[in-house]
Amino acid sequence: MSDVNEFIAKTDDSSAQLERLTSLAEDVIRRCRATGASEAEVGASIDSGLSVNVRLGEVETVEHTRDRAFGVTVYFGKRKGSASTADLQPDSIAKTIEQACAIAKYTEEDPCNGLADPARLATTFPDLDLWHPWALDAQAAIALGREVEDAGRAHAGISNSEGANVSSGQSLSVFATSAGFVGAERGTRHTLSCALIADDDNGMQRDYWYETARAAQDLPNAAGIGAKAAERTLARRNARTLGTRTCAVLFAPEVARGLIGHLVSAVSGGALYRKASFLVDHAGKSILPQFVDILERPQLKRGHASGNFDSEGVATRESALVRAGVLERYVLGSYSARKLGLESTGNAGGIHNLMVKTGSDDFTAMLKKLGTGLLVTDVMGQGVSIITGDYSRGANGFWVENGAIAYPVEEITIASNLRDMFAGIAAIGADVDPRSHVLTGSILVERMTVAGG
Repeated sequence: MSDVNEFIAKTDDSSAQLERLTSLAEDVIRRCRATGASEAEVGASIDSGLSVNVRLGEVETVEHTRDRAFGVTVYFGKRKGSASTADLQPDSIAKTIEQACAIAKYTEEDPCNGLADPARLATTFPDLDLWHPWALDAQAAIALGREVEDAGRAHAGISNSEGANVSSGQSLSVFATSAGFVGAERGTRHTLSCALIADDDNGMQRDYWYETARAAQDLPNAAGIGAKAAERTLARRNARTLGTRTCAVLFAPEVARGLIGHLVSAVSGGALYRKASFLVDHAGKSILPQFVDILERPQLKRGHASGNFDSEGVATRESALVRAGVLERYVLGSYSARKLGLESTGNAGGIHNLMVKTGSDDFTAMLKKLGTGLLVTDVMGQGVSIITGDYSRGANGFWVENGAIAYPVEEITIASNLRDMFAGIAAIGADVDPRSHVLTGSILVERMTVAGG
């Protein structure tokens, strides 16, 4: 059983559920206004899914989930109150409205409070191809998990397994406001993963691999996922540490996207109006090399973070975050935009599908550009300060000599400052990791400090 297509669902009742959520949200808006609230907004969602864990061929867990969430925010002038519940019964909804109103009446006024600018709300809702239910029952998921794990365990040198996971989820959500905005979204996500163990002279090594997609038919062959996990695990055997040195560092694509994530955090409204970012007042300034462009594409078909509107109903649109190394704008919702005297960028709730411009070099060519230095495939720890830009994290990976991997390394620390790391990006590879809403290839940083653990 290697093809997931046979489990793809053909029909569902999501439209009817969205209609019920929409009717409930609109009714609650009316009831909030009847209490005297000048403005109100409601968010409602239903998430459901199946998750199966298999280890050493045996079933460890089978979990069916169905979660509901309902949140109400009311404004009495510039006073704000919010309350939420997971129970959609009438009594619970009534109590939630009552609690939100009570909170608002006793909070201080904030001139930046309020709904999003009506002129910026989404008015068109193109299909972004995010809805692909998978008719996967528990037995089929178990069989698929066994296939993933068996493919990995079949590799010589794999001594144990932490198991394989098969999960499939669906999400339905509605957001409505007293300004007349009503937006409904639905999406699916399916994931296969496997973690394996191999013995070495120092004990054992562990690594994993996973794939995730909006549509199950976009997932690669199940056996290939297990094989990839095995290859990564076996490559880590007999890892060494390194003495302290300064060298070039190549971040593998799955780690490189974290660097872009730190950039987003540093240019996000909350950090900026609190003066808690090393990139305060950097809009219009060069922060990356001239060859770097970063484009936000919110309406990318089947994108991991695609959406026609943000969490306030503001229309999303394609726009540059960085162009020719220059920071074009910040990442703002309505509240943070008002605090900064700016306008929302449609990013309340987060960023949507960042695409980093890549070069033409594949991973092998990027290793050659690295020459002699460190390839980082895993980072750990929380040693990143968005306030100062200081960066210090634990890492694992490989030492590279003359453009070829020489041996695995572990228990090392890599350190620098994000300002210097961003300015010191020498190349971005074409080996884009498609499993995230941050789409980037490997990133080569000219110089960092590397030390043994």
